[in-house]
Amino acid sequence: MNDPTNTPTGAPAVAPAQTPGTAPQVYEAQFRIGDVVRHRIFPFRGVIFDVDPVFSNTEEWWQAIPEEIRPRKDQPFYHLLAENEETSYVAYVSQQNLVREERPAPVNHPAVHQIFAEFRDGRYHLRPRIMN
Repeated sequence: MNDPTNTPTGAPAVAPAQTPGTAPQVYEAQFRIGDVVRHRIFPFRGVIFDVDPVFSNTEEWWQAIPEEIRPRKDQPFYHLLAENEETSYVAYVSQQNLVREERPAPVNHPAVHQIFAEFRDGRYHLRPRIMN
């Protein structure tokens, strides 16, 4: 049986048709904080520092994405410390548009060391929490 919540890494999850009165499909996050990923379409990569279980940005942001590549809202969205060949920035990306780096290497974003303590075993590990 094909379970849409258990798709191969990077494969887009497809929601089954909903019938009236049924609960909406819930997708399990395929990636974790500290994972190094790359965008499926655009040439950038990054490290995940936060996860939203479903779309949690503005409608204006979502509508600005060309319709032919606009992601579904009913899936996890990831906050990345991202980089491309020219610059570093923060990106907000749907699960369907991310793939795991096959050979993860450190990300050269200036904020990486504010959030993560080290890069080990192909992923970043969070800094210990500092409390006042």
